[in-house]
Amino acid sequence: MDIEAWLRGLGLEQYAPAFRDNDIDAEILPDLTAEDLIGLGVTSIGHRRILRAAVVGLRDGPPRAGESAAEAPTARPSDASRGPAVSSAERRQLTVMFCDLVGSTALASRLDPEDLREVIGTYHKCVAETIERFDGFVAKYMGDGVLAYFGYPRAHEDDAERAVRAGLGLIDAVGCLDVKSVKLQARVGIATGLVIVGDLIGRGSAQEQSVVGETPNLAARLQAMAPENGVIIADVTRHLLGELFEYRDLGPIEIKGLNAPVAAWQVLRSGSVESRFEALRPAPLTPLVGRDAEMELLLRRWERAKEGEGQIVLISGEPGIGKSRLTAALQARLSSEPHTRLRYFCSPHRGGRFRT
Repeated sequence: MDIEAWLRGLGLEQYAPAFRDNDIDAEILPDLTAEDLIGLGVTSIGHRRILRAAVVGLRDGPPRAGESAAEAPTARPSDASRGPAVSSAERRQLTVMFCDLVGSTALASRLDPEDLREVIGTYHKCVAETIERFDGFVAKYMGDGVLAYFGYPRAHEDDAERAVRAGLGLIDAVGCLDVKSVKLQARVGIATGLVIVGDLIGRGSAQEQSVVGETPNLAARLQAMAPENGVIIADVTRHLLGELFEYRDLGPIEIKGLNAPVAAWQVLRSGSVESRFEALRPAPLTPLVGRDAEMELLLRRWERAKEGEGQIVLISGEPGIGKSRLTAALQARLSSEPHTRLRYFCSPHRGGRFRT
């Protein structure tokens, strides 16, 4: 196969020198991964997708008689009928968690390999079940380490909180494991930031969805610094959590590979703030604007209730539209009047269960 002609047929002949300089021939070409293309200098996401689709097409079989590789339908990214769909990488905010088993090297020296395999397998299962309970995505197992994403493939408005609750939960769950009479402990690092996620790299059982950006590196470094049974979070994650948890400020920490120290906190436990709304908005609230009609309706219902007519009002709407803010404004308006308030909160992580 003429690699240069193949690239020319895709309209990407500018990469021919890089393919030639890196000894990419017809035998190697079908095995190229997204990571390899980045190494070849293909920085454009669009160009990488075109090349990946063409490479996948080559794996489906040789061109038909009389066709060159560049002309073969299997090499065209627009031919949707051939080959598996190319993964769709995207830019999004992600909360990344790294979890590691404490003292795994010492365990390996003490235990028979089969016993060690059972210990690691039980630990992996426990971690995965905890992460999945909070709708996280286990992206990779690395020996005794686990990499997980919160916010991919499905995003939630509270992914940072889900990650931290999963971190605290898996530390408790791992500590309760009873396998081969070994006491297990874990450490967790969590960071939040913009990444490119979704590119498939590797093949077969080694295939995984990569994440590119500073965030996973930061999470890994924080995990390495965490104490036994400790959860360390980065600055952006802490900002998103408000007062939902209790923290210990670790101050600025030097991170290898970063130009400046980063702020970090250890998460100690869930916070004692009564309302999630208040926990996420500790600062004084700004005046409520644009809800005069809704407020007048609530106040009319309040007046009827004071006259002995029982009233029920349902406030519904999309997340973030201001339902809790409206009830907080009503509470402020009624603060000088005698009343009894009962508050119930639905947990966003336990469907069908309520807590008071």
